[in-house]
Amino acid sequence: MRASAATIWQTVHAERRRLAADLAGLRDDQWRLPSLCPGWDVHDVLAHLVNTAQTGRVSFVRDLLTARMDFDRANENGIARHKSQDPRDTLQALKKAADLTRTPPVNLATRLVEAIVHGEDIRRPLGIAGRYPEPAIVQALGYQLRTPVSFGGGRERAAGLRLIDRTTGAAWGEGDDVEAEAIDLLLAVSGRPVNRERLVGAGASRLASTTPGAPTTGSGAQR
Repeated sequence: MRASAATIWQTVHAERRRLAADLAGLRDDQWRLPSLCPGWDVHDVLAHLVNTAQTGRVSFVRDLLTARMDFDRANENGIARHKSQDPRDTLQALKKAADLTRTPPVNLATRLVEAIVHGEDIRRPLGIAGRYPEPAIVQALGYQLRTPVSFGGGRERAAGLRLIDRTTGAAWGEGDDVEAEAIDLLLAVSGRPVNRERLVGAGASRLASTTPGAPTTGSGAQR
């Protein structure tokens, strides 16, 4: 069952606040650590989250036109706009934007993808354990599996595979099995590197080989 818009926003707002709390005590050098998102460090991803939190329908179209319909360029422009010289100022900006309900003209599930995937982009390199509501992870995963890579999803990465959530037993697709925690399946289909040991089954190596960390961009403004 898909969550209501109110439930989605409640989750997104809570995740923004939780991430801000997790990052409150970072050392200067930790902000410069490479994230799971290629080419972006921890501070870059944080600035991107500030940008997406403040992006509504009109500003999304405006920013895309300014970037000449190049989603990657629009993302980079957004980072440049919101990345303060002091990362703590960028963190304060996320706190201020935490409860905003602005979104581009796309499926609202993309806001869950943003919050969860980018949360892990930051947390995993820092060794911080993320804790996300299972229904939110499942809804984000379902959306990514329906959406082409060219639009920010991961449909092609999961082609010919049957993904199985180790915790609930829920499954998606047909083909060789890949069993893992739902969060790892979400990251893998979103183009993030996942430790091979976290994936089990006949299709595990194939899924791992399709997730070299290549960025995903698309209409959801999700990298």
